[in-house]
Amino acid sequence: MKILQNLYNYSLQLAGHAKARYYLFALSFAESSFFPIPPDVMLAPMCLASPKKVWRFAFITTIGSVLGGAFGYFVGKFSFEYIEPIIEKLGYIIAYQNAVNWFNDWGFWAILIAGFSPIPYKVFTIAAGALNMAFLPFIIGSLIGRGSRFYLLAFLVKLFGNKIDFILTKYMDKIGWTLIIIIFFGLLINNFTH
Repeated sequence: MKILQNLYNYSLQLAGHAKARYYLFALSFAESSFFPIPPDVMLAPMCLASPKKVWRFAFITTIGSVLGGAFGYFVGKFSFEYIEPIIEKLGYIIAYQNAVNWFNDWGFWAILIAGFSPIPYKVFTIAAGALNMAFLPFIIGSLIGRGSRFYLLAFLVKLFGNKIDFILTKYMDKIGWTLIIIIFFGLLINNFTH
């Protein structure tokens, strides 16, 4: 999609702006509730440009994402009937149904795993609200899941430097799915041993 590519390129340009940290926060907030571009596209270049600030940038991204997730949660809780046609029109209905299934099967763990998954996080935040997930566990799961993702990205940028752009572009989906599989099998083992 040309529109998504243009948004992606624009997000990369914002990473070099003097007020980039504010844009990073806004992008993180928006992506967790309605915007299609993940904040990783700004976080990684900002970390590359200022390696001493990687932890600050990861913190800004995490807080923006969790607050945006809370917004998505309340949209799902109080306005789902109005946004359901939009979810369908944007092609997220299958992802939304998957999120509902994850919540039915895994409860709290679904939101934690969603922080790493390539499935759009906004779908999970809206589903959590629509399904009346308890708000405090939602926030805790979001902090752990999203924070882990963004701090891991900051760590990788610090560790690999400029090489990380190629690694992330080529392997991000595989990394995300691998982490989900590891967590999934950890949950299965935990269920069978208790």
